Amino acid sequence: MSVSPTAEAAPRVAAGPEAILRRLEWTVLKRLDGALHGDYRTLFRGAGLDLADLREYQYNDDVRHIDWNVTARLQVPHVREFHEDRELAAWFLVDTSASVDFGSRGTSKRQLAAEFVAVLARVLTRRGNRVGLLRYGTRVDTVIPPRGGRRHVLHLLASLLQVPAAAAQKETDLGEMLQHASRALRRRSLVLLLSDFISVPGWGPHLARLAQRHEVIAIRLYDPLEMKLPDIGGVLMQDAETGEQVWVDTHDAGFRRRFAAAAQRREQALRATLADAGVDTLELSTGDDLVSAILRFADLRKRRSQLAAGGGLPVHLHGARAARATSDELALA
Repeated sequence: MSVSPTAEAAPRVAAGPEAILRRLEWTVLKRLDGALHGDYRTLFRGAGLDLADLREYQYNDDVRHIDWNVTARLQVPHVREFHEDRELAAWFLVDTSASVDFGSRGTSKRQLAAEFVAVLARVLTRRGNRVGLLRYGTRVDTVIPPRGGRRHVLHLLASLLQVPAAAAQKETDLGEMLQHASRALRRRSLVLLLSDFISVPGWGPHLARLAQRHEVIAIRLYDPLEMKLPDIGGVLMQDAETGEQVWVDTHDAGFRRRFAAAAQRREQALRATLADAGVDTLELSTGDDLVSAILRFADLRKRRSQLAAGGGLPVHLHGARAARATSDELALA
């Protein structure tokens, strides 16, 4: 159930796909390229790798790539070099149900999702990968097979921007979308699931099954007003999924506390479900800077990857590496 002040619905985006993508290329993508030095492997681990060469370790090399057997034999640290052996197929599963039309800061969750898809799709296609789209409103209404190129990214963006605001008809069922994706995605792929996760319960096991076959990243869309209400007097609130309306007095401090407590319980339940499914999650607010959010996520995935790579170290170093990585991750949180 999504309850939002009816007056806070964000305006629809007037700019076309070409203008939006050009703006994102000049702002978001250029900043990402500079911050990540063009290396997006911390975001995407899905491409296959082949061993290309062995060479002596140099300052700033990734210690995860040290070949300890060769190092022990030659008494000089050596690292493995890899190259990608195949292209990456990525799918965007995008929730465009009624609740994502909400936004209190001039940007709706729908617009935020469209811009995120455009940025990440462009990042992937510039590296020779293919991207596809599966879109869900009140049902799965669009499936665009993976292809490459800037023109295809414009096609995906146009598809998301042309979706009319969904009429309040029924509650979202993410389980239906995830089951459809499990049937449609036959090859192992990178799957980016964009949703506010306002849905009828029971979708967790379907997400876990999808994550068993594919690398799944959940991008959770939210607006700050969904977490905490300001003291602004009487407000007409509406359930974005069913259309049910109720008048509330936000001057009532007790009501604001109950609202915040209910939001916190939903947060805890959502995070537990995503953790049980074994997927990484990016929290993306309508008030966030897109570049900062992606860089924050890249840092988290790098730290988790370092922790998972402990198997590449000699046995006597496993514990120390795991302890350092766990400490770093806790500090990040």
